[in-house]
Amino acid sequence: MSVEIYHNPRCSKSRQTLQLLQDKGLDPEVVEYLKTPPDKATLTHILDLLELEPRGLMRKKEKEYEALQLGNPALSREQLIEAMTVHPKLIERPIVIKNGKAAIGRPPEKVMEIL
Repeated sequence: MSVEIYHNPRCSKSRQTLQLLQDKGLDPEVVEYLKTPPDKATLTHILDLLELEPRGLMRKKEKEYEALQLGNPALSREQLIEAMTVHPKLIERPIVIKNGKAAIGRPPEKVMEIL
């Protein structure tokens, strides 16, 4: 089965997770999500696989989170997903998907649960 990683090469945890996958003999499809952000359907699918709501996948310390007031409880799930597609920097990383399961590589070893 294929393995996919939503990767930011500037992030040490993302690089460590990619290396861990490669050390396990896997050749993951690397999606540099800052260059090619997931669309709404893909992000919704990832959230479903992770069993998370949008804020659970958001980097709340990013300036965009505060500037866009994404902590506002009145915002809908769709609005939060839209914010992540427009501002992919908000998406926690790395995300690994394999065999219909997903994990966030924080710490990198966390992805071992789905391999």
